[in-house]
Amino acid sequence: MTGLLAAVMAAALAAGCTTSDGARDDGRGQERSSAPGDGESRAKGAVLAVKIDNSRPARPHTGLNEADIVYVEQVEGGLSRLMAVYAQKLPKVVGPVRSARETDLELLRQFDRPVLAFSGAQGKLLPLIDKAPLQAAPPEKEQDAYFRGNFRPAPHNLYLRPQRLMATAPGTSVLTTGFRFGAAPAGGKTTAVQSVRFKAAQYSFTWSKSRDRWMVGMDGKAAATTDGKRVTAGTVVVQYVKVRKSPFHDKLGNYTPYTETVGSGKARVLRDGRAYDVRWKRPKAADGTTFTTSNGKRMNFQHGQVWVVFATAR
Repeated sequence: MTGLLAAVMAAALAAGCTTSDGARDDGRGQERSSAPGDGESRAKGAVLAVKIDNSRPARPHTGLNEADIVYVEQVEGGLSRLMAVYAQKLPKVVGPVRSARETDLELLRQFDRPVLAFSGAQGKLLPLIDKAPLQAAPPEKEQDAYFRGNFRPAPHNLYLRPQRLMATAPGTSVLTTGFRFGAAPAGGKTTAVQSVRFKAAQYSFTWSKSRDRWMVGMDGKAAATTDGKRVTAGTVVVQYVKVRKSPFHDKLGNYTPYTETVGSGKARVLRDGRAYDVRWKRPKAADGTTFTTSNGKRMNFQHGQVWVVFATAR
């Protein structure tokens, strides 16, 4: 049944099937009223960041395994949302795409005018997105780049064709995150499983020696994509940050958590079946984040996809 579902969904995504819903928001925010086509010109050499729905009806995801970095953010009601960052490879389809948050603006400042694909935002946040040093690419500006699949109900069925936003992948030079890749440092603690819990969401990362990767789990189930492949990571970072209430809220009055990614604090880095307790530092928004071990040396990451989970500091 799982294989059949994956085949049906993959075929529908490849065909770009649509419904009559149009490119609407996810129900918590508003869309821009900009005329379509005003975002046709995209600067070369910019990463593509896509806001991805992570509610249970939105799974399995599409195009997630091709991302260089996956950020996990806390949102309303104790749930989570993903931001996938693409530099080395552009998948044919990514999604489901959902709305932006204030946290995204500070997080994306580390990149040079990144392209942000999202579907709507809270009304008072839209002017801040317009002023931010990024290239906004919502459906109402880039209609040809989005479609709605007919195998899921809205709002969990909006998908992006990245190559309609940028012709080619920009390459690793645009990944100005501060991450360093290389041989593992000495030390660390042998670790088989690492879990992270939010109020209404749970992640697990289980080490697979045979695959040399961390197997990602969400809410007690193995995470996979619509092509039937498991979601894995070369490196996982559990970054402990301050999470406070933002001034924005949804239609039900639930305030959006704001994740502070500028500053310093503790983190746990998982690589090669070991866990390293380190310090993170990001002096200002335009900087990337550096991670250092207890002896003050830079923490090297394993090559491959990096997951960064923003957990609340205690």
